[in-house]
Amino acid sequence: MGFFTNMIQAFNHGGFVMWVIFAGQMVSIAIIAERVYALYIKRTLNNRETAKSLEEEIKKGQLEQVIKKTQLLSGSGSAIGKTILAGTQAARNHGGNEEIQSKMDEVLLAEGSVLEKRTGFLAAIGNIGTLAGLLGTIIGLIDSFQAVANSNPVEKAALLSNGISMAMHATAYGLIMAIPALIMFAVLQNRANALADDLNQSALMVSNWLSYNYEPMKDKTTRRASNLNN
Repeated sequence: MGFFTNMIQAFNHGGFVMWVIFAGQMVSIAIIAERVYALYIKRTLNNRETAKSLEEEIKKGQLEQVIKKTQLLSGSGSAIGKTILAGTQAARNHGGNEEIQSKMDEVLLAEGSVLEKRTGFLAAIGNIGTLAGLLGTIIGLIDSFQAVANSNPVEKAALLSNGISMAMHATAYGLIMAIPALIMFAVLQNRANALADDLNQSALMVSNWLSYNYEPMKDKTTRRASNLNN
């Protein structure tokens, strides 16, 4: 109970800066919880396995089956499903290599934005928390020295020690908020990069399969016309 009592007293004496740090802490916790769910629970590093499960059908030209399967994957929020679906539809419509890659890149760009969404705020919140803690300490020290300026010499040491102790709580609280936020920023950023790399590599495999087996209708027509003329 003594620890919590001291924390409450320090919070009350810390002034508005403590509330700024507290608000930042609540926001960082909300972002961390949402990003952990989005990056660790909702998404997994199995995009290559999903892509390879469709390799045989793509190479055999069974695009309608691939589309049906990827539509189901897309409905469940699968990024690789959406990417393969876009590329397969372009291949079915005889869009050619450039259109296949372009359609898949559109999905990859959108998914990349989703993976990095809000994570960058954690670094900013951590830095703001540290600076706010230092600001609270400086304000507390200023108030402490002003309080002892006209005090009884016997009471000056006690007042100064008490004031400095309270002022340092602002820095401590700022660090308590900032350190987890910065650690989780690094962890979540690393996870987002891993997911993006896995998705991009899987999409590249599918793009190569589709591009190798399919070409624009105009190229096929030109080639056939050339063969007939010969």
